Amino acid sequence: MLMSMMENDVWKLGIVEAIEPMGEGSRVCIDAADVLSPAEGLLVGDTGHGYIYILSENRTTSTYPARVFRINAGAVHQYIFEEGETRYLAEVENDEPVTIYEGQASRQVPVGRVKIEKRDLVRVTVRAGEVSLSATLQWADSVYLMTDQYEPMALKDCQLGDRIYCRIDEPGRHLGQSIQEEIEEK
Repeated sequence: MLMSMMENDVWKLGIVEAIEPMGEGSRVCIDAADVLSPAEGLLVGDTGHGYIYILSENRTTSTYPARVFRINAGAVHQYIFEEGETRYLAEVENDEPVTIYEGQASRQVPVGRVKIEKRDLVRVTVRAGEVSLSATLQWADSVYLMTDQYEPMALKDCQLGDRIYCRIDEPGRHLGQSIQEEIEEK
């Protein structure tokens, strides 16, 4: 399946509108108890409006060796989207599964370790149609996003106007379950 063919009602190409420094905060690395492909990743976001597709560290950079089991998922406050439900990154525990995506396909992978450390963070804001969504990520060359050409792109190389994959959702959650209510998230 080509990623360029996967855009539908919920998977969208978002246009990067802002990359703003947030200062230092706590970020979460999820170390899977399995090997992840370079195109596998998580869906994370600041609000229930949607999530940005964050790829595994299964690639070597100038400062990091490949970590074939790791996803640097970003700030602890964020939602992680899993098969229609959400939870906070801070709630992910070792010995339990997370949903890993490769395009529209997904699989459950057990978590071997959750690592939380203080790091410099940035907020990446994208617009997908009428929806604005964001994720707060570590400013590091090990953090990768998926472009419209189905090519991984380092967050540090991302520029305004770039098109990256994201997933649209409806805000309104209680304990991770979607509920119908009027909600404003900023």
